Amino acid sequence: MDTDSFELKILDVVEETADAHSITFEVPEGAEEQFAYKPGQFLTVAVPSDQTGVAARCYSLCSSPVGGGALTITVKRTAGGYASNWICDHLRPGDSLRVLPPSGIFTPASLSADLLLFAGGSGITPVMSITRTALTQGTGRVVLFYANRDERSVIFAGELARLAAEHPDRLSVVHWLESVQGLPSQAQLRAFAADHASYDAFVCGPGPFMKMAVAALKELGFPRERRHQEKFVSLGGNPFGDLHDVRVAEEEIDAAEHEEPGAADAGPAEGPASPVRLEVELDGETHAFDDWAPGTKMLDHLEAKGVKAPYSCREGECSACAVRLLEGDVRMLHNDVLDEEDLADGIRLACQSVPVTDTVRATYS
Repeated sequence: MDTDSFELKILDVVEETADAHSITFEVPEGAEEQFAYKPGQFLTVAVPSDQTGVAARCYSLCSSPVGGGALTITVKRTAGGYASNWICDHLRPGDSLRVLPPSGIFTPASLSADLLLFAGGSGITPVMSITRTALTQGTGRVVLFYANRDERSVIFAGELARLAAEHPDRLSVVHWLESVQGLPSQAQLRAFAADHASYDAFVCGPGPFMKMAVAALKELGFPRERRHQEKFVSLGGNPFGDLHDVRVAEEEIDAAEHEEPGAADAGPAEGPASPVRLEVELDGETHAFDDWAPGTKMLDHLEAKGVKAPYSCREGECSACAVRLLEGDVRMLHNDVLDEEDLADGIRLACQSVPVTDTVRATYS
């Protein structure tokens, strides 16, 4: 097993609805620091597979990092989804799964900010973590629009009702049921958000729902820094393999690709010809290095220097390693998660970024 993942024992499995199960893990002694997390983050789990050995999937934490609650994810079955169905059908208390530490940037900058939350279906999972934590540690108002197919598919219905009753002056929950009201329209989402135009907005759910909600927020003039969208794709790579061997192979390939041209058909190397200066802000600390080798990915370089930079899939298929450029530029070798607006805002994936300028400054905040 690689040194970056942990074998976590399952303490409890709760059937939230007929299609959704919450899985509670026991954090091993000595790994408490690695599994400290922010509300809205996710875990990457390794689901056994006869065909591929491991199916790596990202599932959001529904639990809160405050109040002593246990580490819990919620998994909803998807049609034809091997991993989600395997988890819901097979996992029992006492079993174990290999898990990577928490990752993700779908988390409030301030728990005391007023929050406007849009959730569709299982998109409630990270939103639930944010709601629980904001009500416990923050002081702002929380307004939740929660869309589902019908009443039976509402995950955390009882918990949301309890929280709303306990915090009537701070939490407002609006349930939208397709079986009663039909699918919500962009105009209806815009009308709902209009009364909360100064709030920080978070959107998670099926693709069409998120697209409409974000479009509604844009129409209302929500600035980029107050619009947050959670994006997941099925991971094609295996972050649970022997990462050392993977890194060695990638570095050898990168080195070969950036050697001085020798063969007749070799083209010019991209990026700077000499080591690059890299400055990265992480958790309030600035790390600066003058020897970032061209062709080496930012995440690999930071790890080689002992910096505990966040990541999950290492394949450019999630947003766990995202940074925002402050100076200079990088080239991403692969990107399945950032859209044009993200890129225009300077957001890049550290696990796929190689330098193209002599100096690069970036921040994880």
